[in-house]
Amino acid sequence: MAGIAQEKRKSPVVDDKVHTWPHLVRVEFLVGIFVMLVLILWSLLVDAPLEEPANPTRTPNPSKAPWYFLGLQEMLVYFDPWHAGVVLPSLIIVGLMMIPFIDINPKGNGYYTFKERKYEILTFFFGFHVLWVSMIIIGTFFRGPGWNLFWPWQHWDPHKVVALTNVDLPYVLGFRDYFWSSVCGGVVVFGYFVVSLAAFYLWILRVKGKDFLERWGMVRFLITALLFVTMLSLPAKMFLRLAFNVKYVWVTPWFNI
Repeated sequence: MAGIAQEKRKSPVVDDKVHTWPHLVRVEFLVGIFVMLVLILWSLLVDAPLEEPANPTRTPNPSKAPWYFLGLQEMLVYFDPWHAGVVLPSLIIVGLMMIPFIDINPKGNGYYTFKERKYEILTFFFGFHVLWVSMIIIGTFFRGPGWNLFWPWQHWDPHKVVALTNVDLPYVLGFRDYFWSSVCGGVVVFGYFVVSLAAFYLWILRVKGKDFLERWGMVRFLITALLFVTMLSLPAKMFLRLAFNVKYVWVTPWFNI
C-alpha cells in the first residue's frame, strides 16, 4: 500500500483546463491585428470612389446590391426568383437554427477541433466559404454591364451583347409536350433527391458507422440530409446553366424549379 501511495505522489497532475487569459485573449488579439492589417491594405489597393447622388432616371449598369446581398443577386441567375430569394435563404436560416438539434457530439459541447469534427467543419467551410463567399466574389468582380461575365483582365464593355438561348432541361432531353415536360422535370427533381439521400446514407454509414446512425435517429438524419442535398443543388444548377444554358429543370403552371 505504501508503494502505491508513493507512486501516486510521483505521477504528474494533468490539468484539462485552459485559462482564457492569456491563451485565448492573446490569440484573438493577434488575429484581430492581422485582419485589421489585411483590411487596411485592401482599402489602399482597391479604389472605392463615391458616385453621384441617386438619379431615378439614370440606372447604373450594372446595378448591384450591397456586397452582403450579392450572393442572393447572383443566385437569381440560376434559379427562379421565389426559389433564390425566399426558399434558399429560408433554408439557410432554418439550417443554422437546427444545428443544436441535429448535432450529437458524444463529448458534449465545446469540441470544435478539426481532428474531432472534420466532417462538420468541412461541411460548413464548403457551404459558407466555397458557395456563399464565391457567389459574392463572382457578383463583385466578375459581373459587369448587363450582368455579363467578365474575366478580371477584360474591359467592362457596356455594349457587350451575349446571345444566350436558355432552354429548360426537358427540352434538352427531347420532350416538347408541356405535360410530359412537367412529368420529366418532376422525375428529375425527385430522382435527384432520392439518389442523393441514398448516397448520403451510405456515406454516413461508411464513415460514422451503424451505431452513430442509431444514436442520430431517422428525424435528425433526414433533416441533415435534406439540407445537405439542397445545398449541393446550387453548384449542380450552376453547372447546368453555365455549361448547357439550362434555365429550369422542372416547369409547371404553378411554379418553376
